[in-house]
This record gives sequence, structure tokens and C-alpha cells, in this order.
Amino acid sequence: MQPSVKALLALTCMTLSSVSLGAQTLTIATVNNSDMIRMQKLSKTFEAEHPQIKLNWVVLEENVLRQRLTTDIATQGGQFDVLTIGMYEAALWGAKGWLEPMKDLPDGYALDDVFPSVREGLSVKGSLYALPFYAESSITYYRTDLFKDAGLTMPERPTWEQIGEFAAKLNKPEQEQYGICLRGKAGWGENMALISTVANAYGARWFDETWQPEFNGPEWKNALNFYVDTMKKSGPPGASSNGFNENLALFNSGKCAIWVDASVAGSFVTDKSQSKVTDHVGFTYAPHQVTDKGSAWLYSWALAIPTSSKAKDAAKAFSAWATSKEYGALVAEKDGTANVPPGTRASTYSEAYLSAAPFARVTLESLKAADPSKPGARPVPYIGIQLVTIPEFQGIGTQVGKSFSAALIGQTTVDQALAAAQQTTEREMKRAGYPK
Repeated sequence: MQPSVKALLALTCMTLSSVSLGAQTLTIATVNNSDMIRMQKLSKTFEAEHPQIKLNWVVLEENVLRQRLTTDIATQGGQFDVLTIGMYEAALWGAKGWLEPMKDLPDGYALDDVFPSVREGLSVKGSLYALPFYAESSITYYRTDLFKDAGLTMPERPTWEQIGEFAAKLNKPEQEQYGICLRGKAGWGENMALISTVANAYGARWFDETWQPEFNGPEWKNALNFYVDTMKKSGPPGASSNGFNENLALFNSGKCAIWVDASVAGSFVTDKSQSKVTDHVGFTYAPHQVTDKGSAWLYSWALAIPTSSKAKDAAKAFSAWATSKEYGALVAEKDGTANVPPGTRASTYSEAYLSAAPFARVTLESLKAADPSKPGARPVPYIGIQLVTIPEFQGIGTQVGKSFSAALIGQTTVDQALAAAQQTTEREMKRAGYPK
């Protein structure tokens, strides 16, 4: 028999009671997506069990969050006690000594239950620097009713060219039905996360083995031409303003026939309180093209503690609670099994969860297949599928994202955007002293 959520929470609290926690306020910086908003709502349970800890939330749009956190931690500003970060920041900031190692976790936290690829992505030289709240790959969402009506069949493993053909056939802008929705908002973690996986699928890479950028190669040209042409032909208006949240809203309102994005959206598109199309959503693998290597990303939103925090014990208590099996059980009790944060723990993928979450198997297999050390068809000197784990990438990726967004809205051509990306990246990498 499974222990009740109340009993599990009581166990967690007893475990944490050994930590010396005075009356403290934790300032938690997080991203404005549905899972984090749910965490904020359910954190009343944590506060009830820890009356000496008050939670102060700073909830920001993704690009803004990254800018604020980067500035604060680089200057040791100390504004935040808990940071919501990804694998990119965990690896770089942990190596710089800006994050507290996540050691001495509560009894029963079951770190071994966390998938090894997720643990490794948040670690540096064997030291864990962030606790994963959820992990994701990228998958393809599509409207089964629209495909059936059009006499189309989605392959289990589609190519991007097939996706483009389906999108063109299902695009009916006069009915506010768009063939495809993809990220267009500029940012290294917004449009470049998606476009990099398209480029990987077409055989492109950010850098060759001597750290020379390759935007002047045919693979990037083929990938970006496909992305821009498909979005102009079959995408929604104003796509250059759309990131994850905007495309989720479009899909849930019935305006997208196909959407390729983070697997974490599976619980949102099947939630009747959020989506109008819950009964007509299909799930399959992210598209490939000349290769399937790097065609689906690996990412985790995780909780970390900056060394500048003055409330480290309380911050660790909260971070451990919000990423625990007990928190998952609380979500299942309050909001349904399908809404348990996905992708981090083996124990999540029980038969009950797999039955309740029709997207779970594709997500799990995609996470298992993702290999950040081999993100493409050819060797690379970097780690990362939809990003490059070097300090310079944040600035470079943002500038390249702006160039590609400009091509999407017709301010520049694809060739001009790629030339600008090549020039920007060459300049910044030379300035940083590459190859090192």
C-alpha cells in the first residue's frame, strides 16, 4: 500500500526538522510557466509545515529571468535564495563556485531515483549543483482530428520535410487554423532552442572541431530556409513574438495543427481546464531529417542556491521539498497524476502514470535517447544539443536568435541572417580566445 501524501509530507518535515532553521524569508526566482505557477500555489503546504520560513516569489518571463539571474549571480548581488535555472547555468555557475553543492539531502530524498542523464547535466566533476524540478525533451504535438479529416497519417518518426508538407495542407488562416506553430521569439533559450534542433537534424553544427562557427555551410542554410519558409507559409501571424507560452496558448485554443516543442507541455494540452482540444491531441517524436542525432533536446528546470544566499539551510529545505517524490504525490493528489513534474525520476513512470499521461512514453524514450555529448551527425568540441555549454554562448545565442527572428519577419533574408550569425560568432569567439 502506498503511504498517503499527508504521511509522506510528515516524514519529510520530520527529516528536515534536524536542520536548524530560524525565522527567514526566502526569495525564489522562477519562470512563468504552468508547472512553476503550480509549485507556487502548492508551496502553501511547505509554509504550513515550516512556519518559520516565509516564501517571497519573483516570477518572470524566461528571457528576463535569465538576464536577472545572470546579472545577480555574476555580481554576487544576493537578491535571491533559490534560483530556477537549467543545465547550462548549473554547469557553468557550479564550475565557477557560484552555486552551493547540493549535498546532505534529507533522508528519503532518493537521489538515485533521479535519471542519471539529468543528474549529470546538473553536475560538475561529480558534484550536484541543482535539484531537478522537471526534465524535458522536445516532441511533436498534432491534432488527430484535423489529420483524420484531411486523410493524413502522422508517422511515428516524421521528417521535418514531412512536417512542412502536413503543415501546408492543414493551414487555413481564414479559419484561424495554422498549419504549424514554432518558436520565433528571439533568445538563446527561445527560438534558438528549437532552431538548433532543426539544424542538428539537417546535419549542421554550431562549431567545427577547432571552434570555427559553421553558419556559412549548406546544412545551416537548408535548415534555416526550411524553418523560415515553413513558418511564412503555414505559421501564425506575429510568430516572431511567440515563445513556449504563446504557442501553448495557440495550440490549446485550437489554432495550431502541429506544434513541436517541450515535452513538458503534454500535461497542459491534455488538461481540460486549459485546453479546448484535449480529446484530439496526438504525440510523437520530434522530427529528424538527415540524422536523428540532436533532433530532440534535453533540458531541465532545476532549483539551485547561490553562494550569496544568507538562508542556505532554508533554501535547501525548500528545494528538496519541491523536487521530492512527496511533492510529486502532492501534485497527483491535488491536480491529477498526469500533472506530476515529468522527466526526472524513474519512480514517476509507473503504470498508473503511463496510463494517465498519453505523452509519457514518447517523453521517456526521447529523454533516454538524447545525448548532449553527441548532438549531431559530426563530431563537435562542445556539450549541448540545443545550446553550447560555454560562457560565451548566452550572448552569442541571443544575437544569433535576433538575426534569425529578423529573417522570420522579412527584415533580412536567410542568407543575410546567416552571414550576420557567422560574423557575430567569429568575432565573439576570437575575442574570447578560442580555440583554447
